[in-house]
Amino acid sequence: MQLAISPQPVVSLIAGILIFIFPKLLNYIVAIYLIVIGILGLIR
Repeated sequence: MQLAISPQPVVSLIAGILIFIFPKLLNYIVAIYLIVIGILGLIR
């Protein structure tokens, strides 16, 4: 049995945790998140 995990919730969860730990990273994390979601959207 294989568990299929979509990348978007995992990425957003990791980004949320990092923002709680390092609030100054918010701008970078949001930028990276948007870029990753954009790339995944174009690939699919």
